[in-house]
Amino acid sequence: MKIPSAEFVAPRDDNTRLQNLCGPLDENLRQIEQALDVTIQRRGHRMTIRGTYAQDAALALERFYNQARTPLSIDDVQLGLVETRQLSAHGSYLPGNGNGDDDEAEREEGDESPVLHTRRTGLQGRTVAQRDYLRNILSHDLTMGIGPAGTGKTYLAVACAVDALERDAVKRIVLTRPAVEAGERLGFLPGDLAQKVDPYLRPLYDALYDLLGFDRTQKMFERQMIEIAPLAYMRGRTLNHAFIILDEAQNTTPEQMKMFLTRIGFGSKAVITGDTTQIDLPKGQKSGLVEAQHVLRDVRGIACTRFTSIDVVRHPLVARIVDAYDEYHAQHKDA
Repeated sequence: MKIPSAEFVAPRDDNTRLQNLCGPLDENLRQIEQALDVTIQRRGHRMTIRGTYAQDAALALERFYNQARTPLSIDDVQLGLVETRQLSAHGSYLPGNGNGDDDEAEREEGDESPVLHTRRTGLQGRTVAQRDYLRNILSHDLTMGIGPAGTGKTYLAVACAVDALERDAVKRIVLTRPAVEAGERLGFLPGDLAQKVDPYLRPLYDALYDLLGFDRTQKMFERQMIEIAPLAYMRGRTLNHAFIILDEAQNTTPEQMKMFLTRIGFGSKAVITGDTTQIDLPKGQKSGLVEAQHVLRDVRGIACTRFTSIDVVRHPLVARIVDAYDEYHAQHKDA
């Protein structure tokens, strides 16, 4: 069987842009090879690509060349590959104009992502599902984001919360998650309450530090503009004028989920994130997130965004791992 092939020829009048495209020792080309499972042979300005996704790789090379006025980082390449996969899957790729100004042209009209105002300039959705997710958060009081790890569910939710706080749309941010261990028993942890729950809430801290900076985040904690707490401490509270995020919601019980949903007060917005394939509850215990999907399906004012492996924005290998597990479980679900 003939192996599919494609070719990309860079203009000869800009060696600097070609160098930025390839990266040190062709590191960027190796990233594209690994992500799309192709081989790229470069001879000067001409690149020959072979593999099942050779055409996608050629589109990616053209796209990166148009952006390569400055050196491309590994993050730039991996995030760009996510966008290229999306454009290819939806048939909406438009060739660049060669001057690096094609980002908006690549998106279908009406499909622009909301741009969030955080410390990270130009933060926006990279995939169709991420853009839908951001629009749902901005236009609904309650949004659920459900899908595999690495799809940006938590990070984008925290970014929306920071954006709302910066615009004075809310008075504070409340971040919570159930303190359930991922199949392990950590035993008794030393320290006060904050130190005991910190390991469970670390992903939320990391997102805040990235979006606000360490010093500003600490000042907001001191002024109680940001609060992080385990889900058990939400009972009995009414949260007004707050942006509330429940992370790892697949590990809530139905009773905990109902308790959380009834905490929402006036002027508040809530986002629930979780991955229903990674439930760490005791065997036989029903997940509150799984139940909530069905209970709230027809409730007006609630939106649900579902992510798949194509939305993964971590290392390209993560998407293939998610697909491999899904395929394995599909084949052995009756075993």
